[in-house]
Amino acid sequence: MSAMYKDDQDNWMTVCLKYLLFVFNVLFWVGGAAVMGVGIWTLIDKSDYLSLLASSTFTVSAYILILAGALVMVTGFLGCCAVIREQRSCLSTYFCCLLLIFLIELVAGVLAYVYYQRLSEELKQHLNETMTENYAQPGKEAITLAVDRLQQDFKCCGSNNSFDWLHSVYMTSAVSEGRVVPDSCCKTITTLCGRRDHPSNIYKTEGGCITKLEQFLADHLLIIGAVGIGVACLQICGMVFTCCLHRRIKLDPY
Repeated sequence: MSAMYKDDQDNWMTVCLKYLLFVFNVLFWVGGAAVMGVGIWTLIDKSDYLSLLASSTFTVSAYILILAGALVMVTGFLGCCAVIREQRSCLSTYFCCLLLIFLIELVAGVLAYVYYQRLSEELKQHLNETMTENYAQPGKEAITLAVDRLQQDFKCCGSNNSFDWLHSVYMTSAVSEGRVVPDSCCKTITTLCGRRDHPSNIYKTEGGCITKLEQFLADHLLIIGAVGIGVACLQICGMVFTCCLHRRIKLDPY
């Protein structure tokens, strides 16, 4: 009688684990879509700014997220199949996939954290140089577009302030046609509006574009980190459920 009770209890626990793992996989698939969406959003939303960064760490982190998100969605489907088929080999493969994705997300998280720590220093060292030396220069159209969009989107002028433009290659050349700042610094853009740098005409944001861009990138890194940690916690739960179910399913002779 006790043996039958024990078997019934084991069967009940196995069924519970199966349902828990199935629900987990649905949540995991949704989480994968979220991770992938955040990665794509990071690359698309104001992607012009990425050309102003000295390193590609931010971009690499976003691509790793997209890869991890795609793998999560595929793995979520594999996990559902493993639960339905009740094969230990499928569960073992599923566990390995979870572990691999966890490691990929860990790498992305470390990259994002390291980049967050050196973000301010990198922008201070390179942004002013990039803007003043490459703006409106031959072959630097992407940087020119990025700078114009940066100044208009964030309502700023110059890396630290509008006076940074006085020493730029563009402003000291005849091509500038007497401008002291690019036209994108103007509150209302008109041809040659950059000739007048009065506060009523151009943006005079405290801290310049460096402060605005740093905050923008920091916010993105925070979202990347939060989503990554959330999905990683889900994966740990999934690995625990998988191990428990793996131990309870009888060895498949095939």
